[in-house]
Amino acid sequence: MATIPEFNAFHANNLRCDSMGADNPALSMPNIEDRLPQNVSGRFYVDSSCTDCGLCPDYAPDFFRRDDDLGQSLVLRQPVTEAEIQLCVEALESCPTESIGQSIQ
Repeated sequence: MATIPEFNAFHANNLRCDSMGADNPALSMPNIEDRLPQNVSGRFYVDSSCTDCGLCPDYAPDFFRRDDDLGQSLVLRQPVTEAEIQLCVEALESCPTESIGQSIQ
């Protein structure tokens, strides 16, 4: 997995993964029924448990964006190629609140 210096430098002191996700069962799995309606339709989605940490737009800016009005991140474009899918999977696997999901298409 590639490291993102901008993410690491900015978020290292601002994100406590141990206070999210694993310690809070309500945040431990993406829920397709809580999929944010602002996501574009398709395989990947962000659900309502997103805390807008900014990690997914840092990993895959062509596919995720922060919505300042909503206070959460969203899928703005679905990946097509294997390389694009891999970027989205890396964002999904790195999400500290496990708010990114993928449905079977």
